[in-house]
Amino acid sequence: MTEIRVVLVTVPDEKTGLEMARSLVEENLAACVNLLPGVRSIYRWEDRIEDDPELLLIIKTSAASLERLSRRVAEIHPYDEPEIISLPVDGGSRGYLDWVLKETGGLE
Repeated sequence: MTEIRVVLVTVPDEKTGLEMARSLVEENLAACVNLLPGVRSIYRWEDRIEDDPELLLIIKTSAASLERLSRRVAEIHPYDEPEIISLPVDGGSRGYLDWVLKETGGLE
């Protein structure tokens, strides 16, 4: 098991996604953020069924930076309750995983 986390965050549009991705990488909270367009989210919010186009951000970070990343996403996200889901990474390319740790302060 590595100390890497993949964090999923949905955003309403490309501008928001780009700004968030750049901020997280510049602040060393994420090593890399992928922006996937074409996501369609159907969900219940405040007793209504919503159907919205969104982008999915796939954020690579270290377990050590996860709490700070989550707080930062919540601060800059336009939604009242943003989706922030963390998934542990249980393997992968050693060089890539070391790079993620180095970029996000998880490798001392």
